[in-house]
Parts: sequence; structure tokens; C-alpha cells
Amino acid sequence: MSTIPNKKSEGHFDEKPGVYCVRDITLADKGKLLIDWAESRMPVLMSLREKYSKTKPFKGYKVAGCLHVTKETAVLIKTFIAAGAEISWSGCNPLSTNDAVAAALAADDISIYAWYDNGPDFYWCIERTIDTPPHLTLDDGCDLINTVHEKHEKLAKEFVVGGTEETTTGIQRLRARAKAGKLYYPVYAVNDAETKWDFDNVYGTGQSTLDGIMRATSILFAGKNVVVAGHGHCGSGVAKRAKGLGANTIITEVKATAAIKASLEGHEVMTMDEAAKVGDVFITATGVKDIIRKWHYEKMKDGAIVCNTGHYDAEINIPELEEVSVSKRTIRQDCEEYKLKNGNRIYLLAKGRLINLAAAEGHPSEVMDMSFANQFMSHLKLVEAHKSGKKLPNEVIDLPVEQDEYIAETKLRSMGLSLDVLTEEQKKYIEDYNAGT
Repeated sequence: MSTIPNKKSEGHFDEKPGVYCVRDITLADKGKLLIDWAESRMPVLMSLREKYSKTKPFKGYKVAGCLHVTKETAVLIKTFIAAGAEISWSGCNPLSTNDAVAAALAADDISIYAWYDNGPDFYWCIERTIDTPPHLTLDDGCDLINTVHEKHEKLAKEFVVGGTEETTTGIQRLRARAKAGKLYYPVYAVNDAETKWDFDNVYGTGQSTLDGIMRATSILFAGKNVVVAGHGHCGSGVAKRAKGLGANTIITEVKATAAIKASLEGHEVMTMDEAAKVGDVFITATGVKDIIRKWHYEKMKDGAIVCNTGHYDAEINIPELEEVSVSKRTIRQDCEEYKLKNGNRIYLLAKGRLINLAAAEGHPSEVMDMSFANQFMSHLKLVEAHKSGKKLPNEVIDLPVEQDEYIAETKLRSMGLSLDVLTEEQKKYIEDYNAGT
């Protein structure tokens, strides 16, 4: 194993070969405080930790994770360890690691290879997590699963028990892989659980995206024309929050039903060609490349702000922005000013990476509580199936409704809220196909 990955990344590093490589281990105390805060806001995951720390169901199993290294992720990691798992971890995006959190994990000799802005060494970090073969993979964006399948096919076919995927983009890639017959172990679609997409994607992305934009720019949203590309779960959440801050919201879409929903929710709907002329802030949330192109930049107002909240940076075509620009400078942290040939200035945030993680702290702990409870419980299902000798199909598997309900009810109780209960007569009425008017 090489030390400090080919010396590609600049700056100071602390490492323990075979265990961790992080930016600055002296940040550990700060990171531990952040983790303590997250634990106080994640009651569902903490209840799972308390329950399974007694039985250690993951004893003898190694989990390799590729997921944003945030304070919330650290709570998930510590929950796996409390339940008996061996852990190795890397970040799933070059700009989404909190160096203090990574240091705190490393200080406890938890195997982690992650630091903020590790672009040149991104895949080196992933490879380190599978130096010792994992039984389980936990992914956000499919880079770990793809690495295992493409570069370590024997490991994927003969050793890995199964995995999970956290985000829409990763699920799309996994379904394409499964359709082609190239998925070699079962993967639970955590992203598609209701307690993930309907809360994490909508409320988490909505709030954290605007948080990232405000940290990078300090702009006033009220009165701004905010263009959101995509009105899926993430884009709709962003648009709702922007509207709530007083912005004039504009949606661009390729799906007719999504566009109708956007219109009925009070957003303007138009093409990106039209929106480019009037937008003040542009936010991509589609999971598709080349949403904003050269001709869009050339139509934009002087001072337009462009950013992305999708998993990859391909939604904004940055090479074409550079092509139509005459100069570039960093105007403030996570904010680069491009001066175009026509004299207008465009401000690109966080290098086109996930604005909510690159410029802010990602989703609030309260919403990640349910998403990460799904991650933990899905891996528990994989281990239980493996121990019982049950062979799951090499497919993308939906989570059972019962798991969603368990997590939602646990969260509800932690909020001090309660549900009505159907009477026996009501249950019979629901199932009575002869009941009429």
C-alpha cells in the first residue's frame, strides 16, 4: 500500500498505514463534539445501537462504507461498531468530508480514508477500504459497488454478502447494472424507502441546499428568481424552501407530470433556455449531465449564481463555462467568479459539487436519523439472511413496508407524537369488498 496517495493531494496529512489517512488528527476533539451533538438528535439510530450492542449481530462481519463523512455518518459508523461490525470507510464525494469528524474517527483507530478536497485521490481512498475484503458494502452514489464489480470481480461474486445504496443516482446505476446481468450481489435500495426519500430527499435536501448557498454567498433569497432544474423529490424540496424564503421560483423539467405538479404548487415552469434569461440563482437537482450549457451561460444576467445539489458535478458543464470566460477568481470561500467574454459575471459555487455538503454540513441530523436507521436495518437483513443460508437474488431489492413503519413509529414516539389505532370494526370494513354506499 502506498502512503499519502501518490502525493497528489496537497497539504498536511496524518496517517496510520493500514488504518487511516486523514487531513489533521488534531481536529479530533472538535469532531467528537460534533458527533455528540448529532447523537443527541438521532434517537432512532441510538435506540438501535442500544438494542443491538447487546447481541452483536455483526460480529465477524466487515462493512466497507463509501458515504459522506459527516457527524451523522459517524453516528452510523459507531452504531455498526457497537453491534459488532468491523468498519472501513471513505467519503463518497471529493468535497463532502468534514475533516474534524474524520479525525475523531481516526483517533479511535476506526479505519477511515477521507479528507475534504481529495479529488485526485478519491478512488485511492475507496480502494483502501477493501484492502481487507468486506462482507458488506454501504454506498452513496455507487462508486464503491462499481469499484468492487469492475476491479475486484471475484470479490463481488464469491465473498460479498450484499450491500445498500443511499441515493437516487446510485440506484439508477444499479438498476442498469442489474438489467445488464452485471450485478453480482443483492443490494437494498435504501433511497427508495419512504422514510428516506420523502424526508431526507425533500426536507433534508431542501434545507441543506439553501444553507450551502447562503454560506457561500450570504445572499438574500427574498425577491430573487430561483431556477431549480428538476422537480423530483430533491428539486421539489429545494423549490419549496426557496419559495418559503420569498423567492420567485422557476422549475425546468423533462417530465410532464412533474412539471404539472410544480405548476400547481405555485412555481413557474419553463425551459432552461427561457429561464437562463431571467434567473438570479440556478440550482441543478436532476442526476443528469449537461443541464446548464454554454448557451445558457451566455444568456444569463450579470451576477447570476450557479450551483448543483445532485450527486455528481456533471449537471453543470464547467468546461463550457471556462470556454466562454476570459478570467476566473475565487471571490470568497466556495464561490468562484467567472467573467464572460460578454462582460457578465457568473458565480459558480463549490466547483459544481454538492452545494449542501461542500459549502455546508449536509442534511440535519434529525432527518438523517431515519435514513441511517434504514441503512443499519437493511444490513441487518443481509446478515440475517446470510447466517440462515438464505440466498437473496442478485437484484436491487426494495425495503419492506414493515421496516418503514417501524422506523417512522420510533421517530414519531421520539417527537412526543402518537397515532390513532383502527378498531376491529374498521379493519373489517376496510377488507369488506361488499361494503357499498
